[in-house]
Amino acid sequence: MDTTNETPPVERANSAFLRSLAAKRPSYDERLAAGKQLRSQVPRAAHAEYTPPRDRDPIAIIEEQAKTRLPQLVPIRHARMLASPFAFLRGAAAVMIADIASAPVTGLNVQACGDMHVSNFGVFASAERNLIFGINDFDETLPGPWEWDLKRLVASAVVSVRYLGGDEAEGEAAARRVVKTYRKRMRRYARMGHLELWYATIDDRDVLDALSSSAAKGARKIFAKARHRTHLQVLEKMSALVDDKLRIVEEAPLIVRETRTQAGRPIVEGIDSIFRSYLNSLALDRRQLLLHYQIVDVARKVVGVGSVGTRCWVILFKGADNDDPLFLQVKEAQPSVLAPYVRSASTYANEGQRVVVGQRIIQGAPDIFLGWCEAEGFHFYMRQLRDMKGGVDFVPGEIDLDNYVEYCGLCGWALALAHAKSGDPAMISGYCGKSDELDEAMATFGRAYADQTEEDHATMAAAAKSGRLEVASTV
Repeated sequence: MDTTNETPPVERANSAFLRSLAAKRPSYDERLAAGKQLRSQVPRAAHAEYTPPRDRDPIAIIEEQAKTRLPQLVPIRHARMLASPFAFLRGAAAVMIADIASAPVTGLNVQACGDMHVSNFGVFASAERNLIFGINDFDETLPGPWEWDLKRLVASAVVSVRYLGGDEAEGEAAARRVVKTYRKRMRRYARMGHLELWYATIDDRDVLDALSSSAAKGARKIFAKARHRTHLQVLEKMSALVDDKLRIVEEAPLIVRETRTQAGRPIVEGIDSIFRSYLNSLALDRRQLLLHYQIVDVARKVVGVGSVGTRCWVILFKGADNDDPLFLQVKEAQPSVLAPYVRSASTYANEGQRVVVGQRIIQGAPDIFLGWCEAEGFHFYMRQLRDMKGGVDFVPGEIDLDNYVEYCGLCGWALALAHAKSGDPAMISGYCGKSDELDEAMATFGRAYADQTEEDHATMAAAAKSGRLEVASTV
């Protein structure tokens, strides 16, 4: 019997999921046009505007964050943020999102990073042991407007150039390079098939091909250093033999071996609880690999700038011999700074799962040991401490600012890839367009927010001087 004219089974299905899979998808041209149409609702020039919220108090936001952190580490966080306006910006994601959350947006959401700045990029190893360039911090990730990530990245480009000794022209060049590269790469990604885009990465060869000879020379040094940063290198740096046993070397107050959890339980019970939860988040093959290792030591470690005060441990494992080490980092995941301003805040019951899923969506080659867990009411995610990871050292006087502008372009490229993987690249590209109108608007915003950051840094310094904020001498 001829059945060629019958309605396909998926179209007859009662399942909403199957019906959605059978629904016709708009074409590239239709999506590009729809994105372009959004300019009538939110002109690209509107992104130049920065109007501080009424009664804004950045110090109050910092104080509120301190309430959920380890009190003995909060003064270290404050000290690190006070190091420079650039350091302040790195630690003040919550402040900036509060400042820009009410600004006009197109309504096009992506898996936003939430804490997008120039030092949250770097190189890392894929499962195939290739070096990949991309975003390397996902603590704040959550679906949200693409504009928020781009604005924060642009502002950080301007603030960092000032910190590195550059002038206003160089700061504007860095900001424009971010947006220009973002636009151009987004248009390329918009024409890719979904599988092609899913597998897309920015590897070391891509980076070198995109840079001038001078910038490429610096990139090669970063790649070489990253290839050396293996678990064996960490073993040499962070551990020592004590009575013929490997032990993590303490460096109080930044690296401390603790005997009890915050709830007062023996640390071994806390680790047991964490691993029972963590193993359930791993695929069976990764779980089998991990079970070849033996736990040797555990220590609490202070990390980053904005993350200081969250609960974070380093766990040292070894295989059959000492020259087969594995370091895993257990890091607390608190609610995203985006959560008060987006509707998707309650998608995950575990904040660690939010971080892991966001990283898997954004990052083309996530850590093979990436997983999440819960213990004593706190949420965590787990990853390798160091696995061929590297990045730019932001040291004034040691960076060629012409090369740095190119680096900012790489950051714009990586952000475009992240947004293209999780959003609608054709609609975003249609909105951004081919002209430099968005570049100019975002650069204007970047200068304004860089000024705001410098003011906030000075305000924080005054709060520290008055005693409102406690600041540690050791950072």
